[in-house]
Amino acid sequence: MIDDILETSAAVTAGTPAAARLPLEWRVAEGLTDYPVSLAAMESRIAAIRAGKASELVWLVEHPPTYTSGTSATPEGLVNARFPTYAAGRGGQWTYHGPGQRTAYAMLDLTHPHGTVPPRDIRAYVHGLEEWMIRTLERFNVRGERREGRVGIWVADPKRGGESKIGAIGVRVTRWVSWHGLSLNVEPDLEHFGGIVPCGIREHGVTSLWDLGVTATMDEVDAALRSCWGEVFGQG
Repeated sequence: MIDDILETSAAVTAGTPAAARLPLEWRVAEGLTDYPVSLAAMESRIAAIRAGKASELVWLVEHPPTYTSGTSATPEGLVNARFPTYAAGRGGQWTYHGPGQRTAYAMLDLTHPHGTVPPRDIRAYVHGLEEWMIRTLERFNVRGERREGRVGIWVADPKRGGESKIGAIGVRVTRWVSWHGLSLNVEPDLEHFGGIVPCGIREHGVTSLWDLGVTATMDEVDAALRSCWGEVFGQG
């Protein structure tokens, strides 16, 4: 499953550690951030982190309605291109981003340990992102779970029967600095997911906190994300 959500630079095994570690920065973007703007900002930031000129960053954003393709995406996964589409450069397949969905971009120097995540262990890092989302959902009495062979975090879905996906994960690591991250469905328009096969999985649906009856605000979700971060990745 790791190969479905991860894209690594060819130089990852020969990564150069950053110099001194600066305190982790948290940033919440105002309004909607265009996807190409976020890609350029992340690329600039990870270069600065790698050079020891900037701190690690967790950046919380919302995007306008957008479809993004990962390195495993196929043309068949784009069913109806009714919104702008972009190549993300991360691992994974097709993903939707839009208003009401919290996207969390984590730019970390993985040559250092981060809480429960040891240095230079990408599988442990991805597991940590999953755990971060699971613990955040617990704050709203929602049980999120991993599924072998399926990307993302899954919850029981009484509306549709069975289970549905509530959060996606897609990661890129360049010279041991991570970028991209996860997206958690708070209150997006779930019909917008119909334009793609989310993460290549046809047989299960997509849900959100509001769809499950949890009317959390984005500020409340952000507070839970920040609180649970320390439980998994330490305080930075």
